[in-house]
Amino acid sequence: MKKRKSLLLLGFAFLAYSPGFFAQSSKIEFKEFDLKNGLHVILHQNNTTPTVAINIVYHVGSKNESADRTGFAHFFEHLMFEGSENIERGAYFKYIQNAGGNNNASTSFDITQYYEVLPSNQLELGLWLESERMLHLKIDSLGIETQRKVVKEEKKQRYENTPYGRLLPEIFSNSFKVYPYRWTPIGEEQYIDQAKYTEFIDFYKSFYVPENAVLVIAGDIHLDSATYFVEKYFADIPKGNHEIFRPKVKEPAQTAEVRASAFDKVQLPVVLYTYHIPAMGTPDSYALDMLQKWMAGGKSSLLYKSLVDKQQIALQVGAMPFSLEDAGLFIAYGFANLGKTAGSLDTAINAEIENAKVSEITDNDFQKIKNQIENDFYSQNATMEGISSSLANFYTYYKNTNLINTEIEKYQKITKNDIKRVANQYLKAENRMVLYYLPETLKK
Repeated sequence: MKKRKSLLLLGFAFLAYSPGFFAQSSKIEFKEFDLKNGLHVILHQNNTTPTVAINIVYHVGSKNESADRTGFAHFFEHLMFEGSENIERGAYFKYIQNAGGNNNASTSFDITQYYEVLPSNQLELGLWLESERMLHLKIDSLGIETQRKVVKEEKKQRYENTPYGRLLPEIFSNSFKVYPYRWTPIGEEQYIDQAKYTEFIDFYKSFYVPENAVLVIAGDIHLDSATYFVEKYFADIPKGNHEIFRPKVKEPAQTAEVRASAFDKVQLPVVLYTYHIPAMGTPDSYALDMLQKWMAGGKSSLLYKSLVDKQQIALQVGAMPFSLEDAGLFIAYGFANLGKTAGSLDTAINAEIENAKVSEITDNDFQKIKNQIENDFYSQNATMEGISSSLANFYTYYKNTNLINTEIEKYQKITKNDIKRVANQYLKAENRMVLYYLPETLKK
């Protein structure tokens, strides 16, 4: 899912990569296989530049947590850098930096992802480091206490001390009532504080096992030697041999509009609409992606031309299909202009959404949507890091790695009528939550 660069995203700063538009001007070749322990391996050879991207995705995110232990997946994103039986505490980054590479990690509602980009002659180093995390992670009181402090500070900086930083938690807690998307990956720090040492061990053994992971290597490699190193460092890691917990509950269909308010130390009111939509990869998800382009894909879009240019009731507007593995939200929002109220902006946004349901999409606008989609496709896989992420996510979510070459066809099948249909099917008042995010000065 591509995310618009806007003030709203200040509240989404933590969000991990989530899959959306992928394509390439030529077919991306890859080799994939499973080790006996269940680890899925994908190799993509491109010897254009002497670099290699290593990407490993564990199929665990905040939705795999208990309601009284939220934040565990994000906590482990940090803890996995603590070291192992064979890597000294704090040495992980030093290995990467000394080898001339870079690395990072992210946690989302559905997955946790780690990557390294290294000179290609350092492939073996990167695989050793990742295998140590999977097999010999250091989980002790010092590491746990260190990362407890780190996670608390991150939450304070990104959420509590950032303008509009609490938007995302407010959106999801008010939009979902049953499904574990109702909490966000940052979680609640009190649960991390309350957790016992054995709970961290259990979480690690439950989810960070070979059969719950996919390993991707993309770049300047030779397939035979890369396969040899993968088997050398990962083949002997024991299989977890247990059922991986996946949420079984279902979010009930919403039958009436939900309204909520939140107050923060901000200057401008924000009005957000969230509509329940199907999971990523479903046929309608592609039409909803294209609907977003029509409604809010730049300064010539419906929302911007009306609310910002013509009425000048909003300083900024946008929309995004927030697609997730088991469900999703279509979010439309506006930041009120100076002197404008949330109520008046609410009325204006609603009018434009209703207008979108009946307005015709011109041939020119439809071509522009397709051009934007195509540009997103090409941009995603411009680097080995991007390709490795695409391959990892297509396998993790869909068990169909070749979607990296074929998903564009799903967008090409979408018609103007499909876009209008999903607008009318999902952007209904009884299917939405309306959030007023207001300055504290307006709190009575």
